[in-house]
Amino acid sequence: MRSPHHSSYYRATAAPYAPYAPLQERIHARVAIVGGGFAGLHTALGLAERGMRDVVLLEKEHIGFGASGRNGGFVFAGYSLGEQALLDQRGQDMARTLFGYTTEAVERIRLRVARHAIACDMVDEGVVWANWFRDPAVLRQRQALLAEHYGVSWEWLPQQALRERIHTTRYFDGLYERNALHLHPLNLAIGLAGAASSLGVRLHENTDAWQLRRDGTQWRIETAQGAVTADQVVLACGGYLAGLKRQVDRAILPIATYVMVTEPLGDRLAECLRTRSAIYDTRFAFDYYRPLPDTRLLWGGRISVRNRSPRAVQRLLTRDLLRVFPQLKGVRIDYAWSGLMSYARHQMPQIGGTGDGLWWAQAFGGHGLAPTCAAGDLLAAALAEGDDRWKQFAGYGLMPTYRPFGYLGAQAGYWWQQGRDWFKTRLEG
Repeated sequence: MRSPHHSSYYRATAAPYAPYAPLQERIHARVAIVGGGFAGLHTALGLAERGMRDVVLLEKEHIGFGASGRNGGFVFAGYSLGEQALLDQRGQDMARTLFGYTTEAVERIRLRVARHAIACDMVDEGVVWANWFRDPAVLRQRQALLAEHYGVSWEWLPQQALRERIHTTRYFDGLYERNALHLHPLNLAIGLAGAASSLGVRLHENTDAWQLRRDGTQWRIETAQGAVTADQVVLACGGYLAGLKRQVDRAILPIATYVMVTEPLGDRLAECLRTRSAIYDTRFAFDYYRPLPDTRLLWGGRISVRNRSPRAVQRLLTRDLLRVFPQLKGVRIDYAWSGLMSYARHQMPQIGGTGDGLWWAQAFGGHGLAPTCAAGDLLAAALAEGDDRWKQFAGYGLMPTYRPFGYLGAQAGYWWQQGRDWFKTRLEG
């Protein structure tokens, strides 16, 4: 077995840009953002678009280093917490409002890609939810729930129509979500950073924010070679914890997920897919995948409490791939990688503030491109305009995850759900 590249496909195909210099002085800003992923970038750009230009963003590594530059590239509405649970917890009106923020975010991402001419291989062809099981009830129930309570229409794909798009006997019927897209996430992050910079936001890569403390009526962020004094601070570090505020860090579990990319398939891609849509299935432990512009297939799945080597990721995911597309036996895997997402126990984003100028946006839990955009816009509106819609997320606060014991619970829960998927599959024959 040939070892895949240690860098991700996204890093190998990242758009070139002039790196943002590390912070090397003492500066002041109205708003300082820690974290150069989507939550931080959308907040920065949202502030700049509202006319607030005195903004600085600090990134320990490079733009999009974490989950923002490592994920599957799916952009669709919703949260890790399912629509039924959201409805049960928050009631009709509030559930629809919260879900609506992510629907609006999908459109905002479309508009920002177009407005700033971001070359991120955006494919606006929707997403297919393919049923792993014979029983269509889960599809019908979700389709009806979305239509009745969220005003969202997903198209039914009977088995024959599904198999014309996806050449496998593994699936039985599906749903098509038109208001969804997929793209190169790292290039989106690079493009958002460029757009924010062009509007006056100061960005600094390779800048490790190692201390945050109150300094009179302001906040002070110390870095290796400089410092920022700011009226407001936004922590947007995701699964790559900054260690700046204990109550913020302890509220998430950094969870690993795995992705790989095949060699260019040429005509072999058509043996598997006759669609440009992205695809995921109905299991709890689902596969997700999408065709890439150079005829490669990107494949992701599984979650774990630990990162794995590229070779281990390749081994696990190739087995999953061949269960769906046995016609790809012998395919070469050119890239395989893992990355850390941030999860909260309540499975919803944590978007909030302390009232004294400290804010956070995290715990997007593997559903992140639209929710990070929604969070960034809510925080930008709060900081620039005093908008208080962010308080609608107050019910999903900084609930402790009790690491390291929380990891055991998360892994056990995943294995339990994975076992249920396996048992149901076996029952269906």
